[in-house]
Amino acid sequence: MSSFASSTTGVPARRAVSRPTSTTLERARRIISRYLEATPLIAAPELGERVSLKLESFQPTGSFKVRGAIAACSALTEGSRIVTASAGNHALGIAWASARLGVPATVVVAETASAAKREALAKLPIELILHGEDYDAAEAYGLALARDPERHATYVSPYNDPEVIAGQSTLLDEIIARTDGNRPLTVVAGVGGGGLVAGISMRARELSTAARPIRVVGVEAEASRAVSAAVRAGDTHEVPIGETIADGLSGNLEPGSITVGMIAEYTDELVAVTESDLYGAIRWLARNHGLVAEGAGAAATAAVLGGKVDASEGDVVLVLSGRNIALLRLAAILATPD
Repeated sequence: MSSFASSTTGVPARRAVSRPTSTTLERARRIISRYLEATPLIAAPELGERVSLKLESFQPTGSFKVRGAIAACSALTEGSRIVTASAGNHALGIAWASARLGVPATVVVAETASAAKREALAKLPIELILHGEDYDAAEAYGLALARDPERHATYVSPYNDPEVIAGQSTLLDEIIARTDGNRPLTVVAGVGGGGLVAGISMRARELSTAARPIRVVGVEAEASRAVSAAVRAGDTHEVPIGETIADGLSGNLEPGSITVGMIAEYTDELVAVTESDLYGAIRWLARNHGLVAEGAGAAATAAVLGGKVDASEGDVVLVLSGRNIALLRLAAILATPD
């Protein structure tokens, strides 16, 4: 597990990263509408009268991460190169966006990342580097590469980046356009590094009204609770990370990540789901809606199925954030009885 330590002092290195502003969010909405269509919002009455699923799994890369990648690529100055690290979905988003916006990219992925994601990345026009046994090690290596002056690169974190967070916030605008403005709205989404929930929560604060208060609930994997630990402590620190099917929600945070303060300020609640909850949600989505979900993608659904989130009031939208799971692993999960 990486401590993101400085090579000279052994003290965890912190980058100066600014929070997104309202202007950043507005710029992201403009650019993303040029490249992406709104993803479907479908009813899930089995979970509640007004419960819906937001199908970010229908994005061209199979995950919401492409939103933040487009926003980040579009904000770079001409001649810049992106370096990033990812559990897979952010890397796929960066590769997709870089090809369309003409921004070269280097992507560092842990050697233990999903085989499905690594195979997909290998087919894309990026420099792909496999490094480390977990996401923490891959992220530390990516940060080190970006500091190399010969690369002329900008590090784009999957979560600790204002443009990425702004890009993820655009998901909420699509939800609002499709839901009743006279009822309370609850949005439930997975939390790994916190970029998605930080962006949605900040945008929710801007758009909430007396007639339609917007509540945001973040869902962690019980095996990886770095964000909630940091929110309680008021700062990032390493926590034990266990094995989880939700690889996109797994790992410690970059020191000083801006998502921690944003979630503490804007997000209404953080809950956690077990591995059993996640496996059950993957099966439920396939059985009831014919939908493929990776572990992280099923987290919001798992929270409602497991009774961690009340879905009885107003409109409730569960973000199905991604579908990129290895077929053999999916088959094994589906073959296991509830």
